[in-house]
Amino acid sequence: MRTKSKNIQILNSKLQTFFFGVLFFFIGVSSNAQCAMCRAALSGESNIKKAEAVNDGIVYLMVIPYLLVVIIGVLIYKMYQSKSKKTE
Repeated sequence: MRTKSKNIQILNSKLQTFFFGVLFFFIGVSSNAQCAMCRAALSGESNIKKAEAVNDGIVYLMVIPYLLVVIIGVLIYKMYQSKSKKTE
């Protein structure tokens, strides 16, 4: 019993470290992501605010699928955890 509990604690600490690392990585990311057409349409000194808004929109659209995968992964993990508690 103790070894199983200790293994679960180690797994939980590794998962926490992983998620913290991923969040830390995404907080510090500066984006310069634009497609060629967007860059051509927004180039110039007068469109700086619009270019920043387009960059933010691209990053927003890119992050959503990753968040969905993480949320589904956490839900699956919790489902397996609850099944293992019922079998004990």
